[in-house]
Amino acid sequence: MASILSLPSPSSSLIQHSSNFKGNVRNLKSSICQFPLIPNYKNNRGLHHQKSLIVAASSPIPSAVVSSNVRLRLDNLGPQPGSRKNAKRKGRGHAAGQGGSCGFGMRGQKSRSGPGVRKGFEGGQMPLYRRIPKLRGIAGGMHSGLSKYVPVNLKDIENAGFQEGEEVSLESLKEKGLINPSGRERRLPLKILGDGEVSVKLNFKARAFSAQAKEKLEAAGCSLTVLPGRKKWVKPSVAKNLARADEYFAKKRAAASESSEPPSTA
Repeated sequence: MASILSLPSPSSSLIQHSSNFKGNVRNLKSSICQFPLIPNYKNNRGLHHQKSLIVAASSPIPSAVVSSNVRLRLDNLGPQPGSRKNAKRKGRGHAAGQGGSCGFGMRGQKSRSGPGVRKGFEGGQMPLYRRIPKLRGIAGGMHSGLSKYVPVNLKDIENAGFQEGEEVSLESLKEKGLINPSGRERRLPLKILGDGEVSVKLNFKARAFSAQAKEKLEAAGCSLTVLPGRKKWVKPSVAKNLARADEYFAKKRAAASESSEPPSTA
């Protein structure tokens, strides 16, 4: 008759629920048995008690079941199972796994030493970044379709409540809350558009005026000041050559205007 072994539940002194042990439980060693005595039946001849340590080969010892007299030392600490992996040993013989070609294949450009091929190179055929269609319909590129000014209409300036003689500029429009440029628009200049009318005389300072706005503001008696644009940075040698060219062409225009004037008859 097959004997039935029943393992009693471990005592409360063997269970520690508040264990902070982070190492490998398999390395823990104890001087005494972690399990109590269990009955052992042999051929139904009697009951014999002996010390037996049962270790399950398929599952490790749970971390909650740790004897109270087990101390954590340097010789029983270890990493968690599966947290450390062996590095690949390339070029160390066929037995190492990747000893011959080291994972780069037998032949080809990518198996040779050197920088290899650049990103996007497809062996000489038309690459993907040249096969796909490009953005069309914007002459001069994508940036040419973006706005170059912060536009404001005359009707908005009239509704903002400017008094006679006040200055209308990019800063004053920001203070009035009429415009709130953000992103790349913070560096753009102001342009006045001609939608609406102005009933008071104001001093306008802007980078550009539309033809309709300029006509209406001059009829209303407003003063217009065109602000200069931001000059593009050039090297000092190039700036010197440009200044010389401007001086040369200014003299040419002056000489042409003098020659075109009719001689005075005394």
